[in-house]
Amino acid sequence: LIAVSKTFPQQLIQEAYACGQCKFGESYPQELATKAQELIDLNIEWHFIGNIQSNKTRLIAQYSSWVHTITQFQHAKRLNDQRPADMPPLQVLIEVNLSQESTKSGVNNLDEIIQLATEISSLPRLKLRGLMGMASNSNDQQLVKTQFQQLNTYLEQLQVHDFDQLDQLSMGMSQDYPLAIAAGATLIRVGSS
Repeated sequence: LIAVSKTFPQQLIQEAYACGQCKFGESYPQELATKAQELIDLNIEWHFIGNIQSNKTRLIAQYSSWVHTITQFQHAKRLNDQRPADMPPLQVLIEVNLSQESTKSGVNNLDEIIQLATEISSLPRLKLRGLMGMASNSNDQQLVKTQFQQLNTYLEQLQVHDFDQLDQLSMGMSQDYPLAIAAGATLIRVGSS
């Protein structure tokens, strides 16, 4: 469970942490850096779940344990180059545009996924772990379920293409996480709930 803490105050993060929640998701690099510095005494695993901008990769590389939203090799290369040498490799996921909506980010098909996965694998300070996707914002549960199953199928196809170490599917948010879990999600991102 990734507790999406973007826009929430430090006090609520501390309360959730006291209850046993240790994985938190942030979408804005500066907010991530501020919270990570202020809560450095807590053993928090920070997940960056927002869109990546080239001029903000240094903060993401320094303060995240995971990045869910890799869509371009250029961003992966910057994160690799800016990852501090004394930190473990950054765990990363390739973002897939499941809904094919122009307002959502992500690669669009298996060929693009394989190409980006191959490029990321050449970067020593990153460790590719799997895929991330967001389903359509729809009440049509069959549509959402089909999109989540597609992401799972992509992961299985990647595993056949010499990426058998990939083991993570980040999918599902407050409104659709039960469907995501049923389709094989290993990481869900819950904020508004």
